[in-house]
Amino acid sequence: MSTTVTSKGQVTIPKAVRDLLGITPGSQVDFRRAEDGSIVLARTDKKKHVSRFEKLRGHAGAGLDTDAIMALTRGE
Repeated sequence: MSTTVTSKGQVTIPKAVRDLLGITPGSQVDFRRAEDGSIVLARTDKKKHVSRFEKLRGHAGAGLDTDAIMALTRGE
């Protein structure tokens, strides 16, 4: 993957890299020089990337059984 540097020295991190590292708006990243001279991009904030599916976990409500959940989803 490659990207172009703007006149201000800015680059866009490719979506595949952002997705892999869980980089979202507001994430902090660090550029480090490896022993072989290459530059490594690493995420420095400790926020864990949460997938859209993980965000939905546990939202059925406490103490509801399957029948009650099905009734809620059907609008009964």
